[in-house]
Amino acid sequence: MADVHPKFDVSLVTPDGSVFEGDAEMLIVPGQAGEIGVLARHAPLVATLRAGSTRVHLGGNEILEFATGPGFFKVELDKALALVDDAVNVKEIDDARAREQLEAAKAELARVEAGESTADRWQLEQRIKHAENQLAVSGRTTG
Repeated sequence: MADVHPKFDVSLVTPDGSVFEGDAEMLIVPGQAGEIGVLARHAPLVATLRAGSTRVHLGGNEILEFATGPGFFKVELDKALALVDDAVNVKEIDDARAREQLEAAKAELARVEAGESTADRWQLEQRIKHAENQLAVSGRTTG
């Protein structure tokens, strides 16, 4: 008999709404200091997230993967909530959209460096990483 792992509630939410809501055996998110893996009955936790890969293990060999932007993560009472600025299912990554995001963020960062913009450098760097992450996860290069 295969091992059965208890499940817990997982929510992956962007400013545009919920990207995933459901039960999972495990959730892996890209924390600032490295990946954070969560199982049912995990201790309460609050963390910041960087752009990277978020993986929802539904059970068996079924895994949903998302290219996610920076955000926040909270775990309490068998519930995990990831609030991120963007989340794209790896099966739905749009190469043209990711390249547009990458070029726009690089252009704004250049304006910041030239003193022509007061945009937040960290946010721009995270957007660049997120766009690059989408391209890398989809198997395309950013060069």
